[in-house]
Amino acid sequence: MSTSVSGVDGGVFAAVDIGASSGRVMLGRVTPNAGAALETVHRFPNGVVEHDGGLRWDFDALYAEVLEGLRAAATVAAVQGETIASIGIDTWAVDYGLVDEAGKLVAQPFSYRDDRSRTAVDTVHGTLDPARLYQTTGLQFLQFNTIYQLAAEQDLDGLQALLIPDLIAFLLTGVRRTEATNASTTGLFDAVAGEWATEFFAALGLRKDLFPPLIQPGEAYGDLLPDVAAAVGLPTETTVVAVGSHDTASAVAAVPAGDEAFAYISSGTWSLVGLELKHPVLTEASREANFTNERGVDGTIRYLRNVGGLWLLSECQRTWAGEGFQPDLAALLAAAAALPAGGPQINADDPDFIAPDNMPGRIRAAVRRAGADLGDDPAAITRCIMDSLAAGYARTITAAERLADRPVEVVHVVGGGSQNALLCQLTANATGKPVIAGPVEATALGNVLVQARAAGAATGGLPHLREIVAAGTTLRRFEPLVSVHQGYVQ
Repeated sequence: MSTSVSGVDGGVFAAVDIGASSGRVMLGRVTPNAGAALETVHRFPNGVVEHDGGLRWDFDALYAEVLEGLRAAATVAAVQGETIASIGIDTWAVDYGLVDEAGKLVAQPFSYRDDRSRTAVDTVHGTLDPARLYQTTGLQFLQFNTIYQLAAEQDLDGLQALLIPDLIAFLLTGVRRTEATNASTTGLFDAVAGEWATEFFAALGLRKDLFPPLIQPGEAYGDLLPDVAAAVGLPTETTVVAVGSHDTASAVAAVPAGDEAFAYISSGTWSLVGLELKHPVLTEASREANFTNERGVDGTIRYLRNVGGLWLLSECQRTWAGEGFQPDLAALLAAAAALPAGGPQINADDPDFIAPDNMPGRIRAAVRRAGADLGDDPAAITRCIMDSLAAGYARTITAAERLADRPVEVVHVVGGGSQNALLCQLTANATGKPVIAGPVEATALGNVLVQARAAGAATGGLPHLREIVAAGTTLRRFEPLVSVHQGYVQ
């Protein structure tokens, strides 16, 4: 049985925060009246690799970087005379590693960007009607959802599936658990009951114990294994605490909202756009609109859609760099902002943009299919991406308001995209609502604050945690700008 972490005086908190393109280990210090401060002690790249017949994560290298980051955290804390009270882990969702009874990872985990699960969709839907799936799980259809990945597996006998943050926690502690916010992205989780939908396991021929038991944010996996503690220079009594291990759950926990009705955009490699609700929306209209109901911290519902993200721009930059063109990002965005409004747009969350390789060419092709022309100018392609993302955000927020019957007064943008003034202004223009940008490190802040509350260094529910974020963050506000000709101006 998992328990909450006991109170601690003078401790700091280590946040392992890994996205689909990079990761970092940060130290967090929480002062309830003055905010939360973060210190980055280790950064490392992450990305998919072609390996063993598919696109996979180099998990061995990833875990080695986590250990290196924890060593750096231990060193920094010791120099400053501090104690690391606990460790929290968040990553992207849906992907998992398979371990055998001895706890050995049998293969490097597949990436959601691999195409293997596409062929399994019809297999799953032939057994479980999509409408029935949605009525239980409330999960947005994406071809890479865990349920389809598992249906593509050949042999699961004697194996257990651990979602990526739970796999890291297992290697650190020896304890197997599945954190609930990430479990809710699998397609095998009951959105109302907050438990595994065991009837779906049976229908698909999956063992009911394929995943370990659930654990909630704020509960403890356990203490570090002795060999791990020795390797990273931390005491064995250092506890690994479950946070919102789906990085979006941690990010939304750190949205610095007050009493206003808000929508959020967690803007990074992907954009997660939606509302925070008390209860899931499981209507047929919601399913047709492809909205998802995922768990948040404190049992909240993250009612959202995945929209394309800054992956589009980063992949364009990678292609341009390979061609010998490496523009400064600020200069590129400034050139894009100088272009007139009303240019061509794409559907930024089209599955055709999921895989890497030659993103500028694919964007130009999508524009041509829509009957327009974009050309080769990187500034024009960048502006197309920004306009398309802002338009996608606006459509999604409008749909969420209607489906959840909840009007929105303000839009909060957190994550890397909150630094992008062009994207924030275009989002305000497209939505017709004020946009509040920041914090950039929302995911790590949410991770740290859940740990701090578990340790007694912070108290109260999400409103109080958000007050701590707001107290320590410089926020930018963008008002919608209107033009007679285009509907908005720069």
